Amino acid sequence: MVCVCSSTAMAERISWYCALFLALMLVLSYCESSTGEYTVHMLQPKDVNKPCDEIYVVREGETLQTISEKCGDPYIVEENPHIHDPDDVFPGLVIKINPFTHIR
Repeated sequence: MVCVCSSTAMAERISWYCALFLALMLVLSYCESSTGEYTVHMLQPKDVNKPCDEIYVVREGETLQTISEKCGDPYIVEENPHIHDPDDVFPGLVIKINPFTHIR
């Protein structure tokens, strides 16, 4: 009977170590991926001459004016009827962008 208890205790201990190891690996992989993205983003110039996608998500600190200048679309408000107040732009807001390439 002593052998059964000690092997059960050993199995429980091993399962706890495995669970801890897996949790540690998950945390490390998350930290590595987010750190890698952050590092790559910080090393690149901030969106210099980068064309904007047709669907644009507003980031922290951006205004319609800065987005318009960056993306080359002076008609953002007219093309996005869901924007009722141009001064009420917030991070996460999705807008449509049409870069100004010719005279309208």
